[in-house]
Amino acid sequence: MKNWLEPLPLVAILRGLTPEESVEVGHALVGAGFRMLEVPLNSPRPFESIRRLVDALGDDYLVGAGTVLDPAKVKDLADAGGRLVVMPHADVAVIRAAKQAGLYCVPGVATPTEAFAALAAGADALKLFPAEQASPAVLKAWRAVLPPHVAVMPVGGISPDNMAPWLAAGAGGFGIGSSLYAPGRPAGDVAVRAREFADAWQRHLDAKGSRA
Repeated sequence: MKNWLEPLPLVAILRGLTPEESVEVGHALVGAGFRMLEVPLNSPRPFESIRRLVDALGDDYLVGAGTVLDPAKVKDLADAGGRLVVMPHADVAVIRAAKQAGLYCVPGVATPTEAFAALAAGADALKLFPAEQASPAVLKAWRAVLPPHVAVMPVGGISPDNMAPWLAAGAGGFGIGSSLYAPGRPAGDVAVRAREFADAWQRHLDAKGSRA
């Protein structure tokens, strides 16, 4: 996942996206620097949206599915051209199905036990979910024991204004949901919000560079 997490390690979570708006929203996001897009499977006709995004954006962007609860859905995702499996939980059967299909997998974890089990099953990164249930202090404790190369990405309640404490604790990126995209939100509005998140990440990089 390292190559996909640079230079902007933010995953756009497009819950509720429709196929008809998918390409316009996709272009709004990539125009702001996003390279990873996730269409949750409880969205309308998600595999059609994924196919349209893949066709429109090409191989330079990592498009996939979120809320993947069933290993059988991994094949449907691969058939649609998706390459990223994101989950709210750490079902090792889904993780293994994703890896057997040659896809990236980012499962949701809420405890160190789940985190290590997910990594043992082949997870490429970890989704700390829901982030509202944890805290930067919890993430800092996790970072003391998790492998240094594994990105932990808080998801839930993330905004441009509250990223800094998580980054200081060792977050390797974020999943961004309703504060970025919501059903019916115009693509122009999504573009503005996407740039706000990208700018917040750049401020983090600038501050990190000034301390080096």
